[in-house]
Amino acid sequence: MASLKIHALLFAYALLAILLHPCLCQDIATSTMTSSRKFDGKAIDQGIAYVLMLLALFVTYLVH
Repeated sequence: MASLKIHALLFAYALLAILLHPCLCQDIATSTMTSSRKFDGKAIDQGIAYVLMLLALFVTYLVH
């Protein structure tokens, strides 16, 4: 059972790393070009919603 939890944790870490890597790279590249850009509130809310849904899915998987 502990092995399954470790595999699930590693899978979740890899999934988050794969999903967040392009966002982080794009942010670094664009921040050097323009430092005064405005953030879209709707995009931020949608990003937070996606992260919370992934977290809920992961917790549900571990509890079940």
